Amino acid sequence: MRDGPRDECGVFGLYAPGHEVSRLSYFALYALQHRGQESAGIAAADRGGHIITRRELGLVNQVFTENDLRTLAGELAIGHVRYSTTGSNAWENSQPVQRSEGTNGSRREVALAHNGNLINALELHEELLERGVSFSSTSDSEIIAAMIATHPAEDVEDAIADVLPRLRGAFSIVAMTKDRVVAFRDPHGLRPLSIGALESPGEDTVRYCVASESCAFDIIGARFVRDVEPGEVVTLGPDGLQSRTAAPGRRRAFCVFEYIYFARPDSRMNDQVLQVARGRMGELLWHEAPVEADLVIAVPDSGNPAARGLARAAGLPQDDGFVKNRYVARTFIQPGQELRKHGLRLKFNPLPEVIAGKRLVVVDDSIVRGNTTRQIVQMLRDAGAAEVHMRISAPPIKHPCHYGIDMSTREEMIAHGRTTEEVAAELGCDSLHYLSLEGVYEAIGATRATHCDACFSGEYPLEGTHGAAGKYALEQDAAPLAPA
Repeated sequence: MRDGPRDECGVFGLYAPGHEVSRLSYFALYALQHRGQESAGIAAADRGGHIITRRELGLVNQVFTENDLRTLAGELAIGHVRYSTTGSNAWENSQPVQRSEGTNGSRREVALAHNGNLINALELHEELLERGVSFSSTSDSEIIAAMIATHPAEDVEDAIADVLPRLRGAFSIVAMTKDRVVAFRDPHGLRPLSIGALESPGEDTVRYCVASESCAFDIIGARFVRDVEPGEVVTLGPDGLQSRTAAPGRRRAFCVFEYIYFARPDSRMNDQVLQVARGRMGELLWHEAPVEADLVIAVPDSGNPAARGLARAAGLPQDDGFVKNRYVARTFIQPGQELRKHGLRLKFNPLPEVIAGKRLVVVDDSIVRGNTTRQIVQMLRDAGAAEVHMRISAPPIKHPCHYGIDMSTREEMIAHGRTTEEVAAELGCDSLHYLSLEGVYEAIGATRATHCDACFSGEYPLEGTHGAAGKYALEQDAAPLAPA
């Protein structure tokens, strides 16, 4: 229904004896649903030290029942919502991944949930296969789980500290054993990961949790503490919160697109409330490209904050030009040929009474292939708009992401090899302006030195990125998978 960047994944974990950890995990994943809608899962450990995992294709509210949450009883849990960036959308690739391996005469049982992409997945996969390790999925996340589960170190933290520097790419990970949750982040900090504190009235002990975004803390009554540092390994367990650094001193490269698109507007990242930052992006859009207009409208919902900021800066009225069907994403029923011709109207319906005869400034967060934007422009024309001026709160996307975001190939991107004027002609709008990269960094109060903007600039911060394997590379590997 939308040709923007596909969502990635969301992770959550907590150690909280005395709390309903599976229920808290369920609602935290509910808050993170925007990060992935293909599958969801929760793993929990009971008092006997057994890890039980429930995972399935579908949305959080489709995967779990009350009975599931009662079955997932315990003192600690991790959770995951997925959009496939390595491996196809199949049950075998859903998470958390769970592995049990023999080590030092005993067995290490590990469950793991991952947000990101490894750019050396094929290399690590081949190495593990040569060691006799089998796989039941085609996801790079199981590679990480297998490396930890088969590591000879007695303590899982020592295993992770040794494994972490060998992983190249983007990874924010929550893993659990029978008695603790361990969270860690890649040395460049490409993907987000935060720590929260869960405090109960009358209880002196503070319980800790980790999540991809701080909005997951809000829904369960936890407070944001801080971000997990790049290269840091954090343990949540009987001794509270413990930390060690496994890979210090790398160039920071936090994904700038998190500010623009992926994270929920009420989340906080790097001391920025994203709703406020996105409003500033809209203000700067207007200052970079003012135009004679009557009305500002947003492409809902992702364009809303920037549209409000642009309207404030321009002194123009803002209104809803579209009514959005908020339930269309919840159906797995395909529209069929008869309805397919109506295309985007399944999701957006324009309001002629609002937009007819108006010179419109239409604000959205990004354009990738351009198919949706082209349809939006045509719908506004059909509804009587006098002029359509597109304003995008991101620079032109011209390069694929290899760090956990599905952005299509370079050839599919409408801005690749075209000028802004040529893109405007392709879309059928009267004018088009993308926010400059300098404007993005001004809006978030940061610099390129600590961020990754490769999808805009083509400058990848990790050496070897251009040779990274594609999304389905592990499925094309000749080595057979073990039975699921």
